[in-house]
Amino acid sequence: MQPTILMRPSLAEENEFSIASKYLPTYKQRSQVPKNSLVVGRYSVLPFYKELEDDLLEQGSALINSHREHHWIADLREWYTDFEGITPRTWFDLSSLPEKGPFVLKGETNSKKFQWNTHMYAEDRRQAGEVYRRLTQDGLIGDQDIYIREYVPLVKLADGLNGLQICEEYRFFILDRQILSGAFYWSSHIDDLTTVPSAASVPQTFLAEVLERLGSNARFVVIDIARKVDGGWIVIEVNDGQMSGPSENNLDELYSNMKKVLAFSAVST
Repeated sequence: MQPTILMRPSLAEENEFSIASKYLPTYKQRSQVPKNSLVVGRYSVLPFYKELEDDLLEQGSALINSHREHHWIADLREWYTDFEGITPRTWFDLSSLPEKGPFVLKGETNSKKFQWNTHMYAEDRRQAGEVYRRLTQDGLIGDQDIYIREYVPLVKLADGLNGLQICEEYRFFILDRQILSGAFYWSSHIDDLTTVPSAASVPQTFLAEVLERLGSNARFVVIDIARKVDGGWIVIEVNDGQMSGPSENNLDELYSNMKKVLAFSAVST
């Protein structure tokens, strides 16, 4: 299959379409995608992932992540077991929650981190119940299963709105268990920092364990990793690489390495 990119430019970073086009055939409409293509659907797979997959299969093409792989990524319940021990402890219903916290709450796919004080953070089980009720009434989260995670103190770099802490966190793009690029996560708060931390700070041993645990569950993923206050490292989130913003990742590095990995995969299969 010929690797191609299907991108929704309205959701992409400025110049991302033109940068991606330097390395791989890049299209704005699914009708333009040639037959027998392996499609990386940047910002274009939702909300009708399965329908897009079926349409592409009709013409002999496929998405880089199957619908089943996307589901494994998108639902914390799916990937939690694979990363248990290097990601915050998680409870999947309020009834099993211990009395003492603190906790953070999120939907199976999305969170309300920019409403940290009221829609994500809870000091104890009672407050978790209050946050839980708010999330069930939220237009984005209300239709999702809501999960409760242990609050793990991270190295703080700055303060955001509504109690949100800007911490030392990095975003890694991974394709076929190879890291395409990695960079500081909080691109929205670069101006608050005197120095932008480097993803090179994350130990190679920890990254190797992350890749080992990822296994063959999905081909193209984004994994967010943060430094704990005690100096250790932790997986914060797993996301579909097709729908994840670049944060501070260099787009030329991302797409040039994507081309290399896909070319290698085509030769080896």
